[in-house]
Amino acid sequence: MVELYDDERLDYLLADETMKIIQSPTAFAFSLDAVLLAHFSSIPKKRGRILDLCTGNGVIPLLLSKKTNAEIIGVEIQERIFKMAERNVMLNDLHSQLQMIHGDLKEMQTTLTQSSFDMVTVNPPYFKTPSAAEHNHNEFLTIARHEVYCTLEDVVKACKRYVRPGGKVAMVHRPGRFVDIIEQFRKYRIEPKRVQFVYPKQGKEANMLLIEGIRDGKADVKILPPFYIYEQDGSYTKQAEEVIYG
Repeated sequence: MVELYDDERLDYLLADETMKIIQSPTAFAFSLDAVLLAHFSSIPKKRGRILDLCTGNGVIPLLLSKKTNAEIIGVEIQERIFKMAERNVMLNDLHSQLQMIHGDLKEMQTTLTQSSFDMVTVNPPYFKTPSAAEHNHNEFLTIARHEVYCTLEDVVKACKRYVRPGGKVAMVHRPGRFVDIIEQFRKYRIEPKRVQFVYPKQGKEANMLLIEGIRDGKADVKILPPFYIYEQDGSYTKQAEEVIYG
């Protein structure tokens, strides 16, 4: 039996009542960003290796395990959140496919083999926020959302280090960092291939960006149709329902 901290709860993983996930409103609970990234990523279906950086409570590896038989490794820097991810693997009896590692993505060279993954996924901290006054009052959320322990460049550099030549890198981020992401991708020889903007609803500005690139790929980027989350009446679009509920 997996034990829970006082501030934790046990949820179903989306509409799948066969999988459960430990979450905490004060430490870490996954958002739609992670769900969309898992859906967007062009993962190997049968075999191969996937690395998920900034894995949090392991939600992306859990979601990907439903779509592939590939080996999946998650890396998380916060010990409390890493232990949550480990317990989520145990809870769903996925230890034969999923492995969680506690560590800094900038310092994993002795733990992970370089150029050995077919895909790297990442839901990184979004905000530069150099001033501490701009940080969240909750330390767990500050580290997850702000570039405290790693910058965008650190993240992209790590993606390039561990993905194999011809392998793919998929990221979810904010549209305001789009140019920065393109610059860093190309600096580290990850050629953008697919881009999709996510909108709360029609008539609103995009608030999420999904991007996938190929290490050492040729220049040829496709801008996919927009993804809308809500209808005007506040209900989910059919597009969103398919992702969230299957």
